[in-house]
Amino acid sequence: MLVDDFNFTLPSELIADRPVTPREAAKLLVVSEGISDFHVGDLPDFLNEKDVLVFNDTKVIPARLKGLRRTAKIEVTLHKNTGADSWHAFAKPAKKLKPGDVIQFAEDFSALVTEKRDGGEVALSFSASGPRLMEKLMAYGEIPLPPYIGSLRPVDAQDSVDYQTIFAKDEGAVAAPTAGLHFTEELVATIKAKGVTCVATTLHVGAGTFLPVKVDDTKDHKMHAELGIISADVAATINECRAKGGRIVSVGTTSLRLLESAADDAGIIHPFNDETSIFITPGYRFKAVDLLMTNFHLPKSTLFMLVSAFSGFDEMRAAYAHAIENKYRFYSYGDTSLLYPKS
Repeated sequence: MLVDDFNFTLPSELIADRPVTPREAAKLLVVSEGISDFHVGDLPDFLNEKDVLVFNDTKVIPARLKGLRRTAKIEVTLHKNTGADSWHAFAKPAKKLKPGDVIQFAEDFSALVTEKRDGGEVALSFSASGPRLMEKLMAYGEIPLPPYIGSLRPVDAQDSVDYQTIFAKDEGAVAAPTAGLHFTEELVATIKAKGVTCVATTLHVGAGTFLPVKVDDTKDHKMHAELGIISADVAATINECRAKGGRIVSVGTTSLRLLESAADDAGIIHPFNDETSIFITPGYRFKAVDLLMTNFHLPKSTLFMLVSAFSGFDEMRAAYAHAIENKYRFYSYGDTSLLYPKS
């Protein structure tokens, strides 16, 4: 399909730069046979005791760093960990960098450019490794808010709380699995009280999720790879729930992409510890996921393509038109939706 088929016009005032409080007060657009307006606090009403809710427990790290290559200002956003002291990163401006350059972030923290890659990407080797590298990132890095929020206001201390889910445990993401931002301990307790099983998988979301699709046809787009993990115990729990007639409810597109990567043609989830670059567009046959909770995505983005594949191209265009007309808040800090598959 043409990438332009997934375009739509979003009024800038609908881009959320802060989450609502309490989190359960966010709007929930339910897209099934029709389109209905609810709130996140109503989510338990749509779940059954046999269902399994799948979260992403990745934790966002302070992956944006500002430094100097001699006198030139350089900003890097880490997106893929490649070793104890090495990452691939997007650099701005990348044209100022070449292999052998050193970027100084602080007196005691720097990185060597070891490779210049396509699309403004560089490979970096840091002056610290392992836990020490994470300590330096915590000291000198900042939460990498998406560009559409960063253009509205600077990052502040509140973002270190707001841009992290309550499930966050496994450090490595440079973008939040944003559907999970709507959950509180109280909401999860209500869901579990209904008999719903809750499990955590891990997909370390990379900065590539924000990159624009630069090709004209979707078949020519290549996704950045991201590391995903599903343990044997979690895979068994999911399969058992589904075998008993329950549904797999994915909290976010990150969990969905991981589940679909780990599923065989019969829909059985297998343990997974590998990279995935799965790219889902209309025509894809879903094997694992029965319901999807997800925020509202950018025009012409791979995630809008994914939801169009899940619930139908025409259905999602109508749903987004409804959301815009009814002043839903878009993107990472915005409202959310509960999507049923196209029948």
